[in-house]
Amino acid sequence: MNHEQYRGFRGQGWRIAALCAAAAFSLQSEASELTFEQVFHQRGEPAALHYQAVYSSGGAEHRMEVWRDADRRVKRRTDDRVETYASHQPGDAEFDMSILDLKKRIHTKVSRTNLYRIGNFTDWFDLGHALRHPKGGYTLSAAMAPKDATKPLQSCSWYELKQDGRSSRICWSAQQHVPMLIAAQDGRVVWRITEIDRKPIPAKTFDIHDAGFVYNDANGDIEPD
Repeated sequence: MNHEQYRGFRGQGWRIAALCAAAAFSLQSEASELTFEQVFHQRGEPAALHYQAVYSSGGAEHRMEVWRDADRRVKRRTDDRVETYASHQPGDAEFDMSILDLKKRIHTKVSRTNLYRIGNFTDWFDLGHALRHPKGGYTLSAAMAPKDATKPLQSCSWYELKQDGRSSRICWSAQQHVPMLIAAQDGRVVWRITEIDRKPIPAKTFDIHDAGFVYNDANGDIEPD
């Protein structure tokens, strides 16, 4: 190899190295971007889960208690004011929901399809897992815990979800399949599980006690004629 050939080979080598580095960076970037379904899912979740949480909404703190019977039934009680019961056939997107307003004593019955018709895009996953799939574009990646973050009740892995110029940090438990902690962009804790267990749930937990309540069939009001 003469001097000119060597110089050409060396220049080609730099270009190859640059291309390899760019490809590696691209692969690393793609690997760091995750999808909601990859991280937050119900595959392998416990057969029964019961947890209590505190969360912030509208400038106030609220309390929620959730009973999750695998992929079949969910009960949620919020602030001792509202109870929500939902039942579902595993693998089916459709579900039926009963909402009890404990103060006004009103029992409202509605299906997922009719919730969608009025713009409430609640899915089965949302009800038992305390996370709603983002609508529209978003990015999700592994992250570090926020500075001075509250310690989660149990071990979990941190992720950052960015959408519409805002971000939140979610500490997801791959064992329990719920977020143990959620922090807003400014570091404020907006969701925190305070108690959790996997004991079998008594069947009577999902009995609806609505004696004396006004019954409201929202399905009949929403469904098109």
